[in-house]
Amino acid sequence: MANESVLYNRHDSIATLTLNRPESLNAMNEAMMGEIERILIELEADTAVRVVVLTGAGRAFSSGGDQKRDGTPVPPSFFEGDPGGPLIERLNRSILRMQRLHKPIIGSINGVAAGAGLNIALATDLRIASDTARFGEVFARVGLVPDGGGTYFLPRLVGTAKAMEMILLANILDAQEALRIGLVNRVVPAEQLAQETQKLAERLAQGPTVAYGLAKTGLYQGLGMSLEDVLNMEARNQAIAARTPDRAEGVAAFREKRPPRFTGRSGSSPAR
Repeated sequence: MANESVLYNRHDSIATLTLNRPESLNAMNEAMMGEIERILIELEADTAVRVVVLTGAGRAFSSGGDQKRDGTPVPPSFFEGDPGGPLIERLNRSILRMQRLHKPIIGSINGVAAGAGLNIALATDLRIASDTARFGEVFARVGLVPDGGGTYFLPRLVGTAKAMEMILLANILDAQEALRIGLVNRVVPAEQLAQETQKLAERLAQGPTVAYGLAKTGLYQGLGMSLEDVLNMEARNQAIAARTPDRAEGVAAFREKRPPRFTGRSGSSPAR
């Protein structure tokens, strides 16, 4: 429905989540983050979905936390099993679920991504941005510090010095600068963003979903592990991937000199 704070659409194996408070530049409130969390929980178990797109309605991706919330009491829960909590707790749980989701998430950055709105974009796995998008860690402008994983994601993507500059100076970066420093993966003309996002999503949706999930979680977990532990983790993940039907299909396609037809299913098919 048009009045929902997050729109959900699924086409084939691609699920699109659209932050939908355009009148506030998709500023986050408890209801929005509760809905994001609910959808992510469902996506964890939905084997029909193989890739997720996160974008914004209107001219913004998200301007961050809603600074104009009036203190009106919100429901203690928005879905069955909702642990509740204020906005920052809901944001944190959603960020963790995004990182742990065993499917690729594409951030389609259609406009301004600022504050926590930037940081939830950085929690996606690949980011494609409109050439009109703008980015900023603007917390210092209102006497706050980054949340939503900003101090985790930023230095890992752009280095400590640039991350410190973005946080302390709270400058707004244009799309080309964001691309130059590694904040986003691609920049495309605004009128082509939807089309290019769809092409990228379709490519990922046709890939080896189980292997993608293992690689994704392995990369993120490996950031805090020793080399020895990473090697052991990779060996375990490789053993899992080797038993999937997609591994067997990949080998068969290589031998037969044809494109692979991956199904994204887990299973116990032996490697060939």
